[in-house]
Amino acid sequence: MTVNLLDFDQEKLAVFFAECGEKPFRAKQLLRWMHQFGESDFSRMSDLSKALREKLSGLAVVEPPRLMQEQISDDGTRKWLLDVGAGQGVETVFIPEGDRGTLCVSSQVGCALECSFCSTGRQGFNRNLGVAEIIGQLWWANKALGCTPRNERVIGNVVLMGMGEPLLNFDNTVTALHLMLDDNAYGLSRRRVTVSTSGIVPAMDRLREQCPVALAVSLHAPNDALRDILVPINKKYPLSDLMAACRRYVVDAPRDFITFEYVMLDGVNDSPAHARELAALTRDVPCKFNLIPFNPFPDSEYKRSPADVIRRFGAILIDAGRVVTTRKTRGDDIDAACGQLAGKVQDKTRRTIKIEVAA
Repeated sequence: MTVNLLDFDQEKLAVFFAECGEKPFRAKQLLRWMHQFGESDFSRMSDLSKALREKLSGLAVVEPPRLMQEQISDDGTRKWLLDVGAGQGVETVFIPEGDRGTLCVSSQVGCALECSFCSTGRQGFNRNLGVAEIIGQLWWANKALGCTPRNERVIGNVVLMGMGEPLLNFDNTVTALHLMLDDNAYGLSRRRVTVSTSGIVPAMDRLREQCPVALAVSLHAPNDALRDILVPINKKYPLSDLMAACRRYVVDAPRDFITFEYVMLDGVNDSPAHARELAALTRDVPCKFNLIPFNPFPDSEYKRSPADVIRRFGAILIDAGRVVTTRKTRGDDIDAACGQLAGKVQDKTRRTIKIEVAA
């Protein structure tokens, strides 16, 4: 049975070569070919012996997801729909900023958390992505953007903020993170790789211990009553537990703060009282806030907070000593903005109401 070598980080690749009777240093060579040069054909890996290339051709493949569709926004944002088999598709988004940019990566086919303001959550959940399907999004984006070791790196940041909850696909996510950080693969700084979570508290602690990277928490409400509605996982891991986990995470993290993501929903969570409550909730957590204007999608029940309401909300947090940014909406003309990602998902969550979302 052939294996997909995109599923392996350096440690697992070294084990693979040892089992094949090869030296462990071959792992570094192959990582560079696969991830730095974007090479999938063993015959073109010129510093491997001919015998090894032939052996690899019989045992393994380098197989990223197949491109199904590409869309380019008026603002330069690019969105790719990638085939992950059985009629499923996941979306990956590149957001340019000057001569570099950020890649937003998916970790699951759909999402099981049902956050009420998120298009991905509304379409249901099918399965976790494998390592090759996660890292394959970065592999494919580098290829599409013309990145090679001889060029200046175009993708300067990677955020696991696409479809799915990364910490509910913990092992595959962490292996993909190892590849992102490996100097023989993508060589990204821990400060430049961000995992976004809705608050899976035990997995936050595991991530801190096994592969600490920058952390963003989808907060969206200042109290349990409202967050139970907007982010239902809060019923299992309420705000008191979540804030404690955030305080633990920053102790040895690559960044000395947590980023709290807060989608601004008109008349729902955007009042001055909410802002003051939010400041009180986070007074003991080193943090900054990223306020996100809500991005509408078909059948969504919410509206975006007006710009002046967002400014007033942010000003209250700033007066309380918090660092606040407001996310610029990018790619909304191709449904690539935050909360709009909706690939092709055959829902296995057995919900009573299923919503068809076009690819």
